[in-house]
Amino acid sequence: MKEETRRVIEYRLSRAHRTLDAAELLLNQGFPEEASSRIYYGTFYSVVALLTTKGLKSSKHSGVMALFHQEFVKPGIFPRELARALDRTFDSRLGGDYEDFVRFETDELRQLLEQARAFVAKADEIARAAD
Repeated sequence: MKEETRRVIEYRLSRAHRTLDAAELLLNQGFPEEASSRIYYGTFYSVVALLTTKGLKSSKHSGVMALFHQEFVKPGIFPRELARALDRTFDSRLGGDYEDFVRFETDELRQLLEQARAFVAKADEIARAAD
């Protein structure tokens, strides 16, 4: 793997972790809808890092998710149960960003954040092992 590609992967993984930290800050400050969006983007950035290890990309979120499931979940590289966190964070973000009068329960978002942290940790582990 080229050094430039490694730097891109490292940057995306770092961004994933920082974005989840931002989600926690938003949640603690009473901004659940905004936290929901950041939780999703934390998982999304880590998936983009994983796809980069295989030289793959997509211009759409749905394409990124489809490639992730095809290349990492279906072959058993990424645990299926843990992969469901991506889908849950995506659904949550859609509700928070596009639906009116959506209310998030703080406890539910904290659980989602913890699932997202586990997701990103696993993505980080797999991406760093790739070569």
